[in-house]
Amino acid sequence: MSAPRLLVIQPDPFAPLGPLGDWLTEAGASLDLRMMPDDSLPTSLDEYEAVVVLGGGANAEQDEKHPWLASVRTLLTQAVEQDRTTLCVCLGAQLLAVASGGRVTTGHDGPEVGPALVAKKDAAWIDPLFADLPLMQDVLQFHSDEIAQLPPSAVLLASSPRYQHQAFRLGRRVYAIQFHIETTPEVVRRWAANTRSKAQAVRHAALDDETLTRVHADIAETWRPFAHRFVDLAAGRLAPVQAPPSLPIADG
Repeated sequence: MSAPRLLVIQPDPFAPLGPLGDWLTEAGASLDLRMMPDDSLPTSLDEYEAVVVLGGGANAEQDEKHPWLASVRTLLTQAVEQDRTTLCVCLGAQLLAVASGGRVTTGHDGPEVGPALVAKKDAAWIDPLFADLPLMQDVLQFHSDEIAQLPPSAVLLASSPRYQHQAFRLGRRVYAIQFHIETTPEVVRRWAANTRSKAQAVRHAALDDETLTRVHADIAETWRPFAHRFVDLAAGRLAPVQAPPSLPIADG
């Protein structure tokens, strides 16, 4: 398949697809962008080879304020059941966790804001998307909630000392990252200027122009090839992680 079709769900007008969209399209993907709450969502994923759900300011279970969140969780449940190639970012990761039996709470150590490093776990070294990443990866953090408990069948792929559940996989093709790889310095500065819940964390974060420019260059170097591999996985050009062998049934 030369041009896999990706459903991209943007939950927040101030959290755009950014460079990640460029990386996906340059790898050959066709993007169907749905911006919430104005755009409708499909009821089925049958027309898509992959799904991307971005971040935003909502909480994963804030349905009374954002009724469309339930529809996103329903689509993510379908993605898991169908083992459809999926990437969920920040709020998207939290929505996936809730939809699959995990638990999201207010972060136990307060908001996490600014440039950071996350580290690969053992399972990441044999994962087709994560294997080629360096041991420590540059990312951008901007969240108040945390994935306190992973879904029962999740495989942890990346972690950090402050918040353990930074990246995970469900099945063979469904991925979630708590951090951001799609931001630009301008987007981060806008978030910092307009947040109230994270204001104290913003004051202590390294968000000067020089630091943001450097970290986003490092993010692009690391995560642009990751996005290309994601498209290859959706297109069938990259094999998913091998399913664990089933144990033989002992004779009675």
